[in-house]
Amino acid sequence: MPSTEKQLSLFSGRFKWSLANLFADRAAPGMQLYDRALLFAVLSLICFGFVMVMSASMPEAQSLTGNPFHFVWRHGAYLVGCMIIAAVVLQVEMRHWQNFSPFLLLIVGIMLVAVLLVGTTVNGATRWLTVGPIRIQVAEIAKFVFAIYMAGYLVRRHQEIRENAKGFYKPIAVFAVYAFLILMQPDLGTVVVLFVGTVGLLFLAGARLLDFFALILTGVLAFVALVALEPYRMRRVTSFLDPWQDPFGSGYQLTQSLMAYGRGDWFGQGLGNSIQKLEYLPEAHTDFIFAVIGEELGFIGIIVVLAVLLFVALRAIKLGNMCLSLERAFDGYLAYGIGIWICFQTVVNVGASIGMLPTKGLTLPFISYGGSSLWVMTAAAMMLIRIDYERRLSVIQAVEGRGPK
Repeated sequence: MPSTEKQLSLFSGRFKWSLANLFADRAAPGMQLYDRALLFAVLSLICFGFVMVMSASMPEAQSLTGNPFHFVWRHGAYLVGCMIIAAVVLQVEMRHWQNFSPFLLLIVGIMLVAVLLVGTTVNGATRWLTVGPIRIQVAEIAKFVFAIYMAGYLVRRHQEIRENAKGFYKPIAVFAVYAFLILMQPDLGTVVVLFVGTVGLLFLAGARLLDFFALILTGVLAFVALVALEPYRMRRVTSFLDPWQDPFGSGYQLTQSLMAYGRGDWFGQGLGNSIQKLEYLPEAHTDFIFAVIGEELGFIGIIVVLAVLLFVALRAIKLGNMCLSLERAFDGYLAYGIGIWICFQTVVNVGASIGMLPTKGLTLPFISYGGSSLWVMTAAAMMLIRIDYERRLSVIQAVEGRGPK
């Protein structure tokens, strides 16, 4: 039988990105080299996102630039970036992410400060750093890096978190610094995602319930205060509660989104046949792309999309369980964090577009237009593939170690 190292060559040595390596290699008889179902689900979402961005963005691109394919070409360039990011992330061993997590946290923190000083402002929000032709939304990177930092912290301070408040509140202090910098942009949606991910990981790590509930209460009170102190956030909440009270003002975006869902019915109007995307629905190819999916593909279409996103999130949670059972704590907590992140961001995006939650400006994972979001989500998904690969390798090595000499 070929050696294990030869069979597991997808991630060792040079990156061998070929159909043979992706879909034919085996780690052992009856055992796959990596999670093919997860990879297929992520690739399907990304490809589907390209199709929907093409459908939803053409009218606005024609109006803004005179070129209906403006956003399509840019999204295609983002996909090229996804391939490069995937190739890099799949090569990096998880122990390197664990070792350098504090440095990554510091670098992104400096980038968040730089956004406030020299960032690019779009629609009244300063959230981007421009590097040549590339515009980076640092808050998206912050979600990814903070999940890595939290996983590393939970490994280093696991006993301290379970036994006293000091270990519990140290990462909360780091979160508070990040939250302050991101709120200055302003971007409340990203802060909420970071908070939910942090709370979720602390709970899974076995933090004391008293500390946990105190943090939840503090977070809720802070959220209410942030909404009440900013008139534009308060308008979003009031319009979300009753968008039809001002359908051509503060409730315009949500009412147009609801009209899109209403037109979709069970099987939709057909791909490309949305009317709301004809400059009636703002942000049709970004934050509200799910409404266009509902109008064109109907209830059946959105159920399929949600099922695939749920599969990815649950796969990540299951992977976290398997890693913890093998005492691969960093990998397990990071998989948990990514699963919580994908699931919660999907809930917020979909909930905002159907009127169940206030609009938060969060993209639909893997599908919405936007380079930073797509790149970061790709990196997170490929990290899950890498985590699963290393888990399978450790199982194989353990089995071979118990075999006959």
